[in-house]
Amino acid sequence: MTRAGLTAVLLAALLVTGCEDEQQASMPAPYALTAEAMGRYCGMDVLEHAGPKGQVILDQIPEPIWFSSARDAIAFTMLPEEPKDIAAIYVSDMGKAPSWEKPGPENFIDARTAFYVIGSSLRGGMGVQEAVPFSSKDAADAFAAKNGGRVVRFGDMPQDYILGSDATPAVQDSKHVPFNQDVKGHEHG
Repeated sequence: MTRAGLTAVLLAALLVTGCEDEQQASMPAPYALTAEAMGRYCGMDVLEHAGPKGQVILDQIPEPIWFSSARDAIAFTMLPEEPKDIAAIYVSDMGKAPSWEKPGPENFIDARTAFYVIGSSLRGGMGVQEAVPFSSKDAADAFAAKNGGRVVRFGDMPQDYILGSDATPAVQDSKHVPFNQDVKGHEHG
């Protein structure tokens, strides 16, 4: 590659990185999960469901749209009938979750930068397959090694996994899973 070609490639990489940084800087902050949060698709209290949660913030609406699972939040972005003026998408960072039942009210991460474990033995908010999000690849890999599944990024999420039916019964009762033991090597109580 010529010196001019190399310079052009480096400049393009810097511009892309700069745009990503600017986009993240202009994103609204995630909201804390409260008892008033109702799931977009289930119409139920989000806190009543185990597993990771999601929230979508639209450009012109200053309140989050809540989801009882990370999978539902991702589905929102794929469904043609849903709004596309998305300012931010956040999901629970399950690497920082106190437990599977209580993923934490404030440990939300940018859904577009998360590492997801799909096809694991654990079930999400409505007892269906989940896309389990993590901020670190190491935590996602450790979770997949213990609970099955594979790690994917937001942009590589299989649409049929997110939007497909899940007729498989729950493989494991989430109330008896020492979740953080799987990720961090010890159990929190």
